[in-house]
Amino acid sequence: MTDFSASVAMVPVLFQAACPECRARFELSAGALRLAIGASRRTTFYSFTCPECETAVRKPAGERIVELLTRGGVRTLRLHSTT
Repeated sequence: MTDFSASVAMVPVLFQAACPECRARFELSAGALRLAIGASRRTTFYSFTCPECETAVRKPAGERIVELLTRGGVRTLRLHSTT
């Protein structure tokens, strides 16, 4: 019996992104993104730093974006309400 799992290399997932400040378009690895999941649409977002202008970018994340980012290995923070 042969174990193929050791010979299969993991292909890094890249996400296409754009900076609203400098309008640059680029690809980011899962490690360059952060996902925050809150109690509502308003508190669920992803963020990254633009590699071109170094602006901190925060964008809303709907259900589909959350699914894609979590499947791609993006670190996720679950926000809890204090009420």
